[in-house]
Amino acid sequence: MPVAERPDDLWASVEPDQLVLSDPTGDLEEAALPMPADEFYLSVAPYRTFTHDCFFHSLTTCLGELGGETVQVTVTDGATGQTVLDETRTTYDNGFVGLWLPRDLTGTLTIAHEGDSTTSPVSTGDDDLTCLTTMQVA
Repeated sequence: MPVAERPDDLWASVEPDQLVLSDPTGDLEEAALPMPADEFYLSVAPYRTFTHDCFFHSLTTCLGELGGETVQVTVTDGATGQTVLDETRTTYDNGFVGLWLPRDLTGTLTIAHEGDSTTSPVSTGDDDLTCLTTMQVA
């Protein structure tokens, strides 16, 4: 959903095992939906100049710098050396690209943008982050 169309009265946060829905006032009871047992959702906001700290991705409030940009995304399994994902993607208008990865993966993520690239270790276990905002493309 485009940033401008997102409701102000709903927060959605991605955790490794569940999607948590709540309202910003805390008046309504929080709801949670289970995530797939074999897949992990990792939201990545590559940046050039500015970023923000994050651990669990907020689908409604997190904003990255590079909205609507074409990036090359490559994920390599550290145990086998096999390429898990190798695709050209366009970041959403919030500056993020969403990746569905195998659960319990430890590997490397590379993002390339306009001739520059950045690489970061990634893990998709029960205690891992779902929002990666530390990949500066330079």
